[in-house]
Amino acid sequence: MTTTLFIDGEAGTTGLQIRERLAGRENLTLLEIDTDRRKDTDERQRLLNAADIAILCLPDAAAVDSVRLIQNPDTRVIDASSAHRTSEGWTYGFPEIGLSQREAIRVAKRVTNPGCWPQGTIAGVRPLVDAGLIPVELPVGVHGVSGYSGGGRAMIAEHERAGEAASRFAPYALTFAHKHLPELQRYTGLTARPLFAPAVGHFAQGMLVVTTLQLAGLPDVPSVARLHEAIADHHAGIPDSAIDVAPLAEAGSTPPAPNAHAPNPQALDPQAHNDSNRMTLHVFGNDEHAQAVLIAVYDNLGKGASGAAVQNLDLMLG
Repeated sequence: MTTTLFIDGEAGTTGLQIRERLAGRENLTLLEIDTDRRKDTDERQRLLNAADIAILCLPDAAAVDSVRLIQNPDTRVIDASSAHRTSEGWTYGFPEIGLSQREAIRVAKRVTNPGCWPQGTIAGVRPLVDAGLIPVELPVGVHGVSGYSGGGRAMIAEHERAGEAASRFAPYALTFAHKHLPELQRYTGLTARPLFAPAVGHFAQGMLVVTTLQLAGLPDVPSVARLHEAIADHHAGIPDSAIDVAPLAEAGSTPPAPNAHAPNPQALDPQAHNDSNRMTLHVFGNDEHAQAVLIAVYDNLGKGASGAAVQNLDLMLG
């Protein structure tokens, strides 16, 4: 017996990629809506309630409305929007947080996909908090660069229209009130609000997230090797984890850059994992100055969106 699946918002970037990732899956029956009825609330409600699992690929407000349409107590939901990421009754869909999170996702009725930006920091910082190597009140900085596809249709159209004239690196959210911040703080386990300064680059997809740690002044300053060991041990203990931890490099060194024919997942290239659900974490630091940097490389449309949704779907299917 197959599981029935309805993707509400299947014509968007995330919805299309989810469909592509699920092509040929014999354990799923996709419920499809006619093109001319995509905005028909009654038809969407019928399909949402007929599905075993519904995946919402919608703007936040529309995702909230879709959840209200679901009256069938057996319909399970994966929300790819940011509407429910810190809401009560929703399970955070980032299984690499720990073994208990995998089990919580497996049995959940309501799962919220993690945001693309927070994942890179959570994957590195949460193991350090759980291991007691950094205190929850430690201020951290988060910055990096993401492909313009993360900004939705308007940003995609803007960059494609501008072509070579588009900005190569454009910081944004400089009021430090980005909607990812509550999620970022909650699931790292930090009580101090991170300083988050993202940027968009002139490439379609992929991202590189940098988390800075100022460790001087801590009662027990962890070495870079201890940080790396804790992060590596954590992710090695998660079955079917999509996250790899790169070998510890010497301070100041970086992995070799990829070439056009053979991209290197160990490279600090935001596009190294494009079209995959993988993430690579790197740890750099200087013990003398008690400073460290965690760098995560992954695809904002893969591990950051459609790939995460399919990963959560598979857990929910057992």
